[in-house]
Amino acid sequence: MRKLTSLCAGLLLAASQSLPAVSAESKAETAPFWRNATVYFMLPDRFANGNPDNDLTYGRKNDADPLRGFMGGDLRGVIEKLEAGYFNDLGVDALWMSPVYEQIQGSTDEGTGRTYAYHGYWPRDWTAVDRNFGTEAELAELIEKARDRGIRVLLDIVINHTGPVTEQDPLAPKSWVRPTPVCDWTGFAGTVSCTLVDNLPDILTESEQPVELPPHLVEKWEREGRLEQELAELDAFFERTGYPRAPKYYLVKWATDWVRDYGVDGFRVDTTKHVEPEVWTLLKKEASHALAQWRAENPQRELDDHDFFMVGEVYGFGANDFGVTRGRDYDFGDRKVDFYRYGFDSLINFDFSQRAGQDWEDLFSTYSENLNGGPLDGLGLLNYLTSHDDMNSFDRDRKQARTAATKLMLAPGAVQIYYGDELARPLNVSEAKGDAQLRSAMNWQDLEKEETRELLAHWQKLGQFRQAHPAVGAGEHRMIAKIPYTFTRNLEGESSVVVALDAPRGPKTVSVKGVFADGTSLRDHYSDKRVTVRDGKVKLNTRFELVLLAPERERG
Repeated sequence: MRKLTSLCAGLLLAASQSLPAVSAESKAETAPFWRNATVYFMLPDRFANGNPDNDLTYGRKNDADPLRGFMGGDLRGVIEKLEAGYFNDLGVDALWMSPVYEQIQGSTDEGTGRTYAYHGYWPRDWTAVDRNFGTEAELAELIEKARDRGIRVLLDIVINHTGPVTEQDPLAPKSWVRPTPVCDWTGFAGTVSCTLVDNLPDILTESEQPVELPPHLVEKWEREGRLEQELAELDAFFERTGYPRAPKYYLVKWATDWVRDYGVDGFRVDTTKHVEPEVWTLLKKEASHALAQWRAENPQRELDDHDFFMVGEVYGFGANDFGVTRGRDYDFGDRKVDFYRYGFDSLINFDFSQRAGQDWEDLFSTYSENLNGGPLDGLGLLNYLTSHDDMNSFDRDRKQARTAATKLMLAPGAVQIYYGDELARPLNVSEAKGDAQLRSAMNWQDLEKEETRELLAHWQKLGQFRQAHPAVGAGEHRMIAKIPYTFTRNLEGESSVVVALDAPRGPKTVSVKGVFADGTSLRDHYSDKRVTVRDGKVKLNTRFELVLLAPERERG
């Protein structure tokens, strides 16, 4: 990678004795921070355009079908929103961006129209930032400015496949990829040793056979004047680790360089179940090593001492009563895999958006029981309501925008805000086909509307409450009263919280019995009113139906 110097070989060799051990037999409890985290997920191309000069690069054209081409969003746009405090106001703990490394240059026709790699999941060069998104210097600036504001950055990692083959983008050598067959989903092999769709070459991640670098990468790096550096880094990596020069080891090296160079806090791993799980153990081990090296070289810049974090996209995990009938395993039919034992601290919960229509108590108690004493005890789970590829996202018509926010942000487990959830960004764009409907441009213009500003304020209050009180997501849930629906969350070592929903507007009484002692001073984080516990309850007079209670803290 460009940022590394010729000193890297010596540094890598010097650190080789301290590799963290991560095995399929051991998985420590996920840190409460990550069990409660609010993660903001965006496609940078659709979020904010900070530099119109990079809207079309590599000869790409403005000839795509609706919402299937590059629209101009970039890293500079994300930086500007960081600087404006947008994410801090939302209580965001971590930013997850779809992949920003260099994508295929050409376009494809998937049957849904001419499509470019605006989404980031069609990689061409894992060692460089795509110029449509910006530069390596801008990525470094983004990570640093996020860190300055207490926000972690998760990079999206693709190891399963390359981008499609186009006139501009050659097929990788057969020693690297299999172009066929397409997955038929029958068993482990029919899900892993195959291509997800036509023309999405599958990397031979099961191989241990040494291979030469793809010619297009060698030619590109030589043209850019960095071939010698890239080769030296690879020599140092393989000398330190003793791994064979098989495809997966190259990809792990390139992925963890972003950690070693910039102190990236974690990965969101794409298409997790389509790769042999042992690869993720390897990735976690090398990423942890890279983060330890970055921290040793940058002690004044580290945000905390959390372990390297990995959250996986195991498509379908959580559906059909997860934890009740399947436990932690993903069942391929002929093999069950517990991905938490292969380096993952958390998995995306595909169940939540399907359950979100349930009443408050059924929804919240289901996840609390699984996360506290159940099969996912002490582990991470990332809930979402809408996403970039779930056509069954909850409330796609945005008719329940406030209720959706409340259910997500008060749910046990960590939560993912999909860009624009907080502004009710449209998810049904009639002129677009397929999942492009879910990927409209961020609707900043709607902030001119009072109802949008009110919705954003609702998200902000919930997000800041969750961030200030880890018990919301990482604590154990217990219902206190049915009317108004009132519950508490308790996390050992942290202050408990009490939440009341569907309370009457105006005067209201909320039970806190068994949670807060009489005389305790509490703050309602929704109305910003202070109250004192009397006879096991508090009385408020607010215009809101929502109450968010936690112990009052002294202000410095």
